[in-house]
Amino acid sequence: MMQRRTFVLGSLATAGLVAAGVKPKDNGQAYDTYFGSLNTELQQKGQFVPRILVDLDKLDSNIQVLQQQLNAQTDLRIVAKSLPSPELLGYVMEQAQTNKLMVFHQPFLTDIAKRYPQSDLLLGKPMPVKAAERFYQLFTESETDFRPEQQLQWLIDTPERAEQYLALAKKVQRKLLLNLELDVGLHRGGLNRLSQLDDIVSLIEQHPEYIELSGFMGYDPHVVKLPSIVKSAEQAYLESQAIYQTFIEHLYKRAPRYQQIDLTFNGAGSPTIAMHQVKTVCNELSAGSCLVKPSDFDIPSLSAFEPAAFIASPILKKLKGTEIPALEFAKDMLPLWDPNLQHTYFIYGGKWMADFESPRGLQNNGLYGSSTNQQIVNGSKLTNLQVDDHIFLRPHQSEAVFLQFGQVTAIRQQTLLANWNILSQV
Repeated sequence: MMQRRTFVLGSLATAGLVAAGVKPKDNGQAYDTYFGSLNTELQQKGQFVPRILVDLDKLDSNIQVLQQQLNAQTDLRIVAKSLPSPELLGYVMEQAQTNKLMVFHQPFLTDIAKRYPQSDLLLGKPMPVKAAERFYQLFTESETDFRPEQQLQWLIDTPERAEQYLALAKKVQRKLLLNLELDVGLHRGGLNRLSQLDDIVSLIEQHPEYIELSGFMGYDPHVVKLPSIVKSAEQAYLESQAIYQTFIEHLYKRAPRYQQIDLTFNGAGSPTIAMHQVKTVCNELSAGSCLVKPSDFDIPSLSAFEPAAFIASPILKKLKGTEIPALEFAKDMLPLWDPNLQHTYFIYGGKWMADFESPRGLQNNGLYGSSTNQQIVNGSKLTNLQVDDHIFLRPHQSEAVFLQFGQVTAIRQQTLLANWNILSQV
């Protein structure tokens, strides 16, 4: 038995030393002023369940940064999936002074059309035609002033999908606006040949009572993600713009009447919106995630934005040391090697796509395993946490993580203001 324990401990220590290179330092810290105030507020007024917090002060600041980076000749379209709360979207639209939204989910589309009947909606991905049909099945003009024929652009990526939407238009007896997705270098689908544009324009010309061209959409986040050894961001951006311009010029040559029509030329996305500031072929740009800045958006082009969304989860249990099933004998020995194992905390929920934000120095326990019910979290005594304190995490992204919570809690100056709903998912 002694040999087995020595072997296990030796293996654990060796694995840790290999991973860390040296004996781990004590990374523990207590709350800073910001999160300390938030913890006190949550203890006094919180519901003691995991919450998504959106800091409106930081959000306001990010909206100002976005407006400063926006090309003055373009409109702003807010990406709804990145801010999937109707009240949050309404707040951002009001602060940013735009009614334009990009929508990626049929239930969101139905919800938004009812809640914001004056909104201008563009689909951000090609919707299966049956999902589009469901929108019309659920849509009742008597319930809203929203008019799809003027306010809703369906995204079309192939001539075949255009044919499907023509059939849908005939079935529901409504005119559909078709915005064409362009492959400007991301290679995630969309038109990549001018002949495809010709085919769709011809189809529209044959059926003007059912389908109408409303513009193009070219998403270009790849330009800031390519390794510089392959291609610079500036070069990739210019190439994407050239592709976009080629499609615009071909459309105008193919059908000159479109030069007199107010078409939507949508582009960008949070990572690249600043690159469009000086010169762009687009007349509107999309962004959303940068306004709450989850950690996946910690990139140089978004350095002026600050994180505005956090998960807060209460601590259910606090244990001294770190006790692993079948390795109970190591409980007091592991912290001798890694001081960040001095305390074990079990939190309410877990396994989110998120990293520990405060207090500093907290870490997952790779040996114990993860849990969506009671996540184990380790930290040194310097974290100074007790049961009913809150651990704060920063999401990797907003669009999926927000949907794991029933509501979004708006805060201002570390004070709880309101609980906002999540957009309908059914």
